[in-house]
Amino acid sequence: MGSDQPVADISDQELLRLLKQAASDLRVKAWIVGGYVRDVLLERPHPNPDVVVEDGDALALARRFAEVAGAPPPVTFERYGTAQVTLPGHLVEFVTARAESYAPDSRKPDVRPATLEEDLRRRDFTINTLLMDLEGGIHDRLGARRDLEAGTLRTPADPMRTFADDPLRMLRGIRFAAELGFQLAPDLLPAMRAMKSRLSPPVISAERVADELRKMLESPRPKLALELLDGSELLGVILPEIEACKGVAQSGYHTHDVFGHTLLTVDATPPDLLLRVAALFHDAGKPATAKGDGTFMGHEEVGAGIAKAALERLRFSQKEIDVVVALVRLHLRPVFYKSEWTDGAVRRLARDAGPLLDRLMALARADIGASAYPEPEKLDELQARLDQVRSERPSRLAPLISGEEIMAIRGIGPGPEVGRIKRRLEELVLDGEVPPDEQAVKDYLATHPQL
Repeated sequence: MGSDQPVADISDQELLRLLKQAASDLRVKAWIVGGYVRDVLLERPHPNPDVVVEDGDALALARRFAEVAGAPPPVTFERYGTAQVTLPGHLVEFVTARAESYAPDSRKPDVRPATLEEDLRRRDFTINTLLMDLEGGIHDRLGARRDLEAGTLRTPADPMRTFADDPLRMLRGIRFAAELGFQLAPDLLPAMRAMKSRLSPPVISAERVADELRKMLESPRPKLALELLDGSELLGVILPEIEACKGVAQSGYHTHDVFGHTLLTVDATPPDLLLRVAALFHDAGKPATAKGDGTFMGHEEVGAGIAKAALERLRFSQKEIDVVVALVRLHLRPVFYKSEWTDGAVRRLARDAGPLLDRLMALARADIGASAYPEPEKLDELQARLDQVRSERPSRLAPLISGEEIMAIRGIGPGPEVGRIKRRLEELVLDGEVPPDEQAVKDYLATHPQL
């Protein structure tokens, strides 16, 4: 009989036991290396260990490990000599000790066999060179524990060489700093500035860049990530639209230029990726709409277009782009709220934001919190009114008449007049002039020929 019970994740201890059995069966020497070992010492979860084979065949070890673990056969990548085995709660990658580098104009690495020492020195940062033997013991050949304890990101080789081998490592370093709260070693930022041109296609794909950007924005320190992108001069390479916000002065309640305000806004948002992306782009339209007097008329519409183009370039999905563009386009609406708003105006905001309303309110709170706005509590009043109109039953926010019904009642064919009448009826319902009832809406349409 089958079972509906989920399969329990394999424990770290069981994982080590299975790896040790597979390595012993094949008489190969293997180690767990990298982020898994680092995070064991930092007491952070890291379910996906990398296994490096010092003496033997990584693909053979992967196949034997899958057998003893009762897992599906490994997925292999013959070109790179790597294999992946999936277990409940874990993705284990196997690789033979190797060195790899990227030609100046290629995104595909050149891979060759190497000693374990060479393999460790070609890795991105010392904190990712720690080894764990299959008994669970930690081995440090490059002084990684010292850097781990000091909270320092340092490259195992000269940073120019490390970044030349894979330029994405520049973004990974910034992402690790944002995730772990670590500082960059003094020689990293100058190397990043010198190597920044290598971060563009065809060497590094837009998808790889976007993946690191996502992780930066989801990290506990997105503001630090953006500051380091700026200090490394990588910001202009991957997000020129945001770099353009630097030095754009603001007046009124703003305490920073557009770039500084953007960083504070991102920092004030909850860890919701698309909300933080929207915060990043919410004022991206200001440089193009600046009049020199502190006004930026229409910047929300311009910013929505800028966000759309940037996220398409970074290969975000269309669904993700639609969310961010809508939030950027609507971001001023809650900020401009006043107590004099009618219930109809509040309902329109709820209708226009739809399922994005909670994110929109969070963005507005972050936006106001990133300035010296004198009445942040007004958003509490707006939230209470939004909760009230959303809880109305029957709802005034739901569509109550279709285009087909309008055509039948009016005796007209398809055309813009149908849409105009439908929008007008929706406005009357939102304003409370027509009851939120399907028959009441139809009766109103039938008895108001001049509508």
